[in-house]
Amino acid sequence: MRSVCFLLLLGFAGQALAEGCVVHSQDDRIEVKICQQNRTIPTELFRSGFCQPELKNQKVEVTFVEQCPGGAFGICRNAHVSNMPYRQDIHYYGVASDARFLQPACEQNSAGDWVTE
Repeated sequence: MRSVCFLLLLGFAGQALAEGCVVHSQDDRIEVKICQQNRTIPTELFRSGFCQPELKNQKVEVTFVEQCPGGAFGICRNAHVSNMPYRQDIHYYGVASDARFLQPACEQNSAGDWVTE
C-alpha cells in the first residue's frame, strides 16, 4: 500500500510542478518585465520558443521559475496563443498605467480574463 501511495504522490507531484518564465527586457528607453505561466503548452515548446523572445536591440534575460512571482499589477489568465491551441497566464510587472492597453488586448486579442492581484 505504501508503494502505491508513493507512486500516486509522485504522479501528483509531477503535475503540481508548474512552469513559468520571467522575461526581463530593456533597451535605452524602456524596461519590461513579464512572467508567462504555462497552462497547456508542451514543455519543450514553452522553454525553447515561448520563453526565448527575440527582441531586436534589447537586452533580454529569461529566468525559469515554478510559479510566477507576486506583485504583478495585472494578469491575463487563460490567454489563448494566436493561431495555436495553447493557453498561458501572463503576469505584468512595472508600470501599472499600462493596464489601460494590456487589459483590452488580453480580453479581445487573447480571449483571456484580466485580473488584478
